[in-house]
Amino acid sequence: MSSLYSKLIAVIEQKITPLAGAVGQQKYVTSIRDGFILALPFMIVGSFMLVFIFPPFSPDTTWGFARAWLQFSLDHRANLMLPYYFSMGIMTIFISVGVAASLARHHELDPLTSGMLSLMGFLLIAAPLKEGQISTAYFSGQGIFTALLVAIYTTELYALLRRNNITIRLPPEVPTGVARSFEILIPVLAVVLTLHPLNLIIESQFGMIIPEAIMSLVKPLVAASDTLPAILLSVLVCQILWFAGIHGALIVTGIMNPFWMANLSVNQAAIAAGTAIPHIYVQGFWDHYLLIGGVGSTLPLALLLIRSKAVHLRTIGRMGIVPGLFNINEPILFGAPIIMNPLFFLPFVLVPMVNATLAYLALDFGLVARVVSMTPWTTPAPIGASWAANWAFSPVIMCLICMVTATAMYFPFFKAYEKQLLAQEAAENQPASALGQSETA
Repeated sequence: MSSLYSKLIAVIEQKITPLAGAVGQQKYVTSIRDGFILALPFMIVGSFMLVFIFPPFSPDTTWGFARAWLQFSLDHRANLMLPYYFSMGIMTIFISVGVAASLARHHELDPLTSGMLSLMGFLLIAAPLKEGQISTAYFSGQGIFTALLVAIYTTELYALLRRNNITIRLPPEVPTGVARSFEILIPVLAVVLTLHPLNLIIESQFGMIIPEAIMSLVKPLVAASDTLPAILLSVLVCQILWFAGIHGALIVTGIMNPFWMANLSVNQAAIAAGTAIPHIYVQGFWDHYLLIGGVGSTLPLALLLIRSKAVHLRTIGRMGIVPGLFNINEPILFGAPIIMNPLFFLPFVLVPMVNATLAYLALDFGLVARVVSMTPWTTPAPIGASWAANWAFSPVIMCLICMVTATAMYFPFFKAYEKQLLAQEAAENQPASALGQSETA
């Protein structure tokens, strides 16, 4: 067993850790991640409005409060939907600006200028003008991959021109703001002269604009991202990286966010249209079924630790229980520790994978309501799961089942580790007691 563990650690340290470190620091991955973080507050508020507009009550309910809420929402729906349209409905605008601004910092460019350049490029190809009106079809999840690619392209083009001194330079006496405006003229012209003709050529040849073409290309990937194998693979990667001490969640979420947002947008369009919710694997699923108490679903373990006979584990449990309620579990990961601890490797990896399977099947069979709302990842799991599913009660039951499953899987490994620590504590106390007896004699 120790030999197998040594081989596993060697593979992680020599193969996985360097690769994960390189991916985690890759400028495009970090820029996409930071762009989504920038857009997150807008999307959370927009999602909350959607839940408010479509309350979780049956249309034929006889409860007076529910009837009044439903009627109020129906009477004022056009006005109530405005905050949603200008937050979740235009998420790609926020993401486009955020990704470009983050990437600009890697090239030591002005983030605001890069963000505006990206926004112009995105609108140029994703907002066609028809009959005097701009189409907003690609401002939500359908245009998310276009927004990412345009943000990367425009910023890299800006950086390339800057590196080669292809710019308009004014005398030092000219005010900084005016000089910067002239410096950006050539990048703006370059973006217009490349993206707009390309969009026209693709439309004339294939009958679709760039966002349509991109969505047709990534459609198989989006569909594959909503399957159980995709969930298990992403969880496995996250858990193994975390076990090696690498923040695997940042890497996985950085890669999965575009797919999650695209799927969430479709789910929200479905609830607004009153049709069935199609997608399962979105961020609310990841946050509230697989990360209960933090990565590895360690909240049940924290509850076990606070009742431990071992002083060390009991102390760590008391330190970690409150942060764990809000899905922050670094005290448990590094204090117990779980990181690089062979006794906890199997449950740490398998608990979220088992819960992922249970939750996926429950949602797939229609036993549990699906996610339609973006929620803060720090929301306690049962509350967050219900909130994400338009305040349905079935996700609360699913969370409790996942917690029971996690407790059952962590318990034997916890007891084995506790026994080990108790033996160490007894060995440490024995010399001290023996010394006291000899002095008394």
